[in-house]
Amino acid sequence: MGKVQKLMVLILAFTMGSCSDILDKEPLSNFSAQGFYKTTSDAQAGVYGIYESLQSDYRINFAYWGEGRADAIETNHSGDPLLLSQNTLSKTMNSAQWNTLYQTISRANYAIKYVPEVSQSELGLRLVGEARALRALSYFYAVRIWGDVPLITEPYESAEQQLFVARTDKELVLDQIVEDLSFAAENCSARFGGERDRVLITQGGANALLTQVYMWRKQYENAITAADRVLDNSLYSLVSMSDWSSIFTTGFSNESIFEVGYNDIQTNALRVLYALGSDSDYFPSEKFRNSFEDGDLRQAKIYDTTAAQPRKIWKYFGEGFNDESPDPSSNNIVLVRLADIILLKAEALNELNQPEEALELLNRIRTRAGLDQLDQEGAIAAYGDVKSAILHERFIELSYEGHRWFDLVRTGTALELMQPINGLSDEANLIWPLHEDALNRNPGLEQNSFYPR
Repeated sequence: MGKVQKLMVLILAFTMGSCSDILDKEPLSNFSAQGFYKTTSDAQAGVYGIYESLQSDYRINFAYWGEGRADAIETNHSGDPLLLSQNTLSKTMNSAQWNTLYQTISRANYAIKYVPEVSQSELGLRLVGEARALRALSYFYAVRIWGDVPLITEPYESAEQQLFVARTDKELVLDQIVEDLSFAAENCSARFGGERDRVLITQGGANALLTQVYMWRKQYENAITAADRVLDNSLYSLVSMSDWSSIFTTGFSNESIFEVGYNDIQTNALRVLYALGSDSDYFPSEKFRNSFEDGDLRQAKIYDTTAAQPRKIWKYFGEGFNDESPDPSSNNIVLVRLADIILLKAEALNELNQPEEALELLNRIRTRAGLDQLDQEGAIAAYGDVKSAILHERFIELSYEGHRWFDLVRTGTALELMQPINGLSDEANLIWPLHEDALNRNPGLEQNSFYPR
């Protein structure tokens, strides 16, 4: 058992043994987290419990939310995969639930409030920084999926508190996300050492998430500043093409910035999503397969190029993967890596009329993939403009990692690219419906306007 497997078992033991008994329950009027947060060990256990909650958040939904409505996948499955790919979203589908995200937010709120009471040292600041970053990550997913969402920053501990919280304007939620991540970028550890640098939030991880948030808000100068802090960080470097698959198959690579850690106890659905023989949720779309330039070294590492109609994606399991077992996966899910940040900075530079600098970054990724470098003339000839060349590179490089749908929405290309595929034609349809459970439990919520209540 590796160090990080041991760490995740420790996290699980903390959260199953004491932390989840408190933090997973519905709030009670007589509950005080002071009953749990008494020592620095309790503070660490409470924050580990937030990481444990991420395992439920993203075990399957990272792909449903980030890939299921986009153009790189096709499916033969019913349920959420079909509803998402056909753009027939409903308030009863599983991926419309935000319960696990708010469980993570709840655990973070307890830690943010009570850790300073038991640890005012550098350790306490670090733990609060991690908790605030994980809360920000959860809210960032929430606003990208549902738009306006309830903003809750205090733990629920008393019946006198407002139980039915209304939705908050998404821009105010994003303001809180930036505030939390800025705090984390100042107070998290610069590094932990070894594999923990990839599965715990560091200053680099907070700055990488800030880069994503600033790009979502089209604040390009801020995005470049945050990206530079990541690119200048010695923890991160692009791996060679010969090691590219290991980013996903074994994890903990130098390119990885933040991964959700899994093991044989806490597993995810990667095999069911992508690699279950001919019966996985998703397989590469014809559009995706036809989008590769000749000589791209990544293509055969992502799916079986020898099959006329490939029915699985082996990016997470290695070239030639041929295991028909439906067992859950213990692979880590890489949420943020350096190639993503490099391409976001390239996009930001281009938006600020610096195409040559943008192309220098783009070509770092292209060169690794065995492709010729592009100049402005070449980018225009191949893709229409530099921006489209960068987005195409994200389409290929970051395929099936949960970015594509958000890229389409962020860049305003979702309607144009998805309308011919599934009829998407209304801006109000870009966000998900609120799940019926949330509406039934909270009379203060209104369904998103595109969907029937």
